[in-house]
Amino acid sequence: MDLQGFFISLMNVVCEMAPYLLLGFFIAGVLHVFVPQKFYANYLSRKNKLSVLWAALLGIPLPLCSCGVIPTAIGLRNEKASKGAIASFLIATPQTGIDSILATFSLMGLGFAIVRPVAALITGVCGGLLVNRLVREDDLTEESNISCQVERGNRLWRVLKYAYYDMIRDIGLRLLIGLIVAALIQVMVPDEFFLSFGSQPLLQMLVILVIAVPMYICSTGSIPVAAALMMKGLSPGAALVMLMAGPAVNLASILVVHKSMGRRFTLIYLMTIVGFAVLFGLILNATGFDFSATVHDACCINASALPSPFKLICATILTLLILFALMMKLFSKLRANRVPSSLLGMAEVQPKVFKFTTKKPLDSDVVVYRVEDMHCSHCEAAVVRAVEVVPGVEKAKASASANTLTIKGPATEEAIRSAVEGVGYTFKGRSSDSKAKQA
Repeated sequence: MDLQGFFISLMNVVCEMAPYLLLGFFIAGVLHVFVPQKFYANYLSRKNKLSVLWAALLGIPLPLCSCGVIPTAIGLRNEKASKGAIASFLIATPQTGIDSILATFSLMGLGFAIVRPVAALITGVCGGLLVNRLVREDDLTEESNISCQVERGNRLWRVLKYAYYDMIRDIGLRLLIGLIVAALIQVMVPDEFFLSFGSQPLLQMLVILVIAVPMYICSTGSIPVAAALMMKGLSPGAALVMLMAGPAVNLASILVVHKSMGRRFTLIYLMTIVGFAVLFGLILNATGFDFSATVHDACCINASALPSPFKLICATILTLLILFALMMKLFSKLRANRVPSSLLGMAEVQPKVFKFTTKKPLDSDVVVYRVEDMHCSHCEAAVVRAVEVVPGVEKAKASASANTLTIKGPATEEAIRSAVEGVGYTFKGRSSDSKAKQA
């Protein structure tokens, strides 16, 4: 493998995306802090066609992945949102986000940056209307109401923390993998590789669907991969299929939606995403526009020409933020596995004597449970909100990296199980540390 070509390709892609990603993350932080969840519920609770449209419009700029959108949608349902609005929100939201729209523009041009959110809007609205017509209201299981957690603290600090730590912690690894895979594709895959499919763009789309649908791909991390594949001969329509279907659905989200919303709802949800992704892919190919030229210009800067200083600075900042977030995520996982009680600030270990091989005993009223299917900070927040209203819970802390939920207080295990499963996550009972303490 040409290592020099690999690193040059990786640098070019990162430099092109970094300024737009940093701006997109900041706007996402502003939306998170200044737009309360009640704002969305007010527009989605009306049981009419307009609520379906509002759900898609409000969901498109939100930076929620296919797992993070599910607890948010369940929370909207508990706020009495209509079933069609829930489906529209679930379909449209993970396909885009303000950060991914800007990143799409940076690597794939204005055409893709416009087509992508428009396709997400139409797909979400159509899916919501189908659910309104074909799914009865009593098919959706009722869950207990979840209170909205009120965040406190300086708003600017919360914006920056969410934008440049929480979001990057959630998608940083997948974004990094996407960038590396994109650079490898540019170096290792022969030029015009996908032209071997001949004049069968539909076959390209089906291959992409088989690969992308089961995988967990974020809307931002899929962009460099799609751009690199287009440079190797993948049709624009097949690239759009990856950008739509990959982030919108994965095997884990299918199982959770089925468990929370029912079989008929899940079937419509899945078929709408797949069907409209292929439809828009075929339409994009039929237009005859040459999108590959824009992608080539963005990804393949001459090796002798360095990116501008501004882009290099942005790329350096983004790289450092990703490395810091991933290191903190790893440290949090090690600490959660080795010293569970420190998650709640109880029995803190002094830095000078901290050893990962030594476990501090849990307090008598602290229990650690295993909770699976959490993938990001939105999942953690949904689980914490669900259990905080359970009688006997004094304090709660969830860790997606360690798959743990630490509870302080005399709440019963059955009450915790009901709250966790009510928001769509898998409750596995007490962890080994809690079982040992009980024994």
